[in-house]
Amino acid sequence: MRFDTRRAGLLLHPTSLPSGTLAEVDRWLDFLQAVGIGVWQMLPLGLPLGGLSPYQCASAFAVNPGLFSTAPADMHGFMDWRNRQAHWLVDFARFMVIKAEQGGARWTDWPLALRDRDAQALAAFDVSHADKLNAVMVEQYRVAFHGQRIRAQAAARGIQLFGDMPIFVAHDSADVWAQRGLFRLDDAGHPTVVTGVPPDYFCASGQRWGNPHYNWAAMQADGFAWWRARLRAHFEWFDLLRIDHFRGLAAAWEIPADEPTAVHGEWVAAPGAELLQAIADEMGELSLVAEDLGVITPDVTALRHRFGLPGMAVMQFAFDDHADNPHKPENVHPDTVYYTGTHDNDTTLGWWRTLPDEARRQVMRQLDVNDPDAVPAAMIATVLESRAALAVLPLQDVLRLDSDARMNTPGTDNGNWTWRFVWDALTPELASRLLRQLQKTRRCEIPPRP
Repeated sequence: MRFDTRRAGLLLHPTSLPSGTLAEVDRWLDFLQAVGIGVWQMLPLGLPLGGLSPYQCASAFAVNPGLFSTAPADMHGFMDWRNRQAHWLVDFARFMVIKAEQGGARWTDWPLALRDRDAQALAAFDVSHADKLNAVMVEQYRVAFHGQRIRAQAAARGIQLFGDMPIFVAHDSADVWAQRGLFRLDDAGHPTVVTGVPPDYFCASGQRWGNPHYNWAAMQADGFAWWRARLRAHFEWFDLLRIDHFRGLAAAWEIPADEPTAVHGEWVAAPGAELLQAIADEMGELSLVAEDLGVITPDVTALRHRFGLPGMAVMQFAFDDHADNPHKPENVHPDTVYYTGTHDNDTTLGWWRTLPDEARRQVMRQLDVNDPDAVPAAMIATVLESRAALAVLPLQDVLRLDSDARMNTPGTDNGNWTWRFVWDALTPELASRLLRQLQKTRRCEIPPRP
């Protein structure tokens, strides 16, 4: 989207629809259109590995078929689609079928001939498992077929789809198994260094994510072909795309793989400018958003500005005594996506209810409100009134829900990614209130009634 137009979006992952799938997407899009929402943001659509997190997936290209309750499709285009997607589809199908036959074992624990992709072993496997491999590919085709239908339905309503792409990929994924040379691995396929972030105010031991780091020299040697293909795949689904942990394109925290925490690591530069230039040379204008939350150094901001990418701000982070805090509404620029909170934050009501007394007083002073119960609504209003070209509200905040509706608590494994709304919550009163707010803040294409 262009960041010279004021728009509003709602953040809702498809698993948070009442059925947990996209079966009800027409009704959801109708609601967005009726209230003047122009952007629907969601989390990554990949197939989660061993859990529900969409940030650790079996492939950087495949889409989770579980998002579609039934998926009949016109199969006339299958062969052409399969040929165009063969660069990732064939190995993804192999990965899924082998993994199932190996009882879900990680690819590094497969029989050596399959682990190391012996050509004869793979050829024999393809012949003996042709039907299963084809079934995986047909399933992905049906998903893609319906994805195009959903995108067309959204476009017809004036709604843009806003996706999310994790910067790193899971080690136990088709991508790493199929293209080991693009990642920092040892001879057995294990990472030599892993991803994370260093210790900070929030976590004394840092965060050890465990994803393998890229072999940037190998990627740069072929013009970042894998990255360019990955972006093309995402833009088949989305109009706008967020790059999670954008700072990793300037420099990333590398942790020796045998370290149990993120304490002992180092910042290592990445060729982000060369990568983004290669993408721009192929695609032209970059419809990307840089997730630049956390401790951001000047080189990260310079990289974002060099390619004209909007950044992010979160109002829950705005309440301190630092005048230069980029999350304060007075410091938010038009080239920003401004949120009350993200999927990793508590809901705004839950956040507010758990703040210490002094922090609550600080929030009320900065918002200039006297009624504690008015704070969550005042934060929504402030985000919508800001200079940010795109203001995004989690649906939980629009529905005024507490911590029970939180989507994810980083660093925890239980209770995440499971929240769903109910249709009865989208009342006519809610729709009318939201429509009026968007019209008042000039973020709605539906003009007010005279």
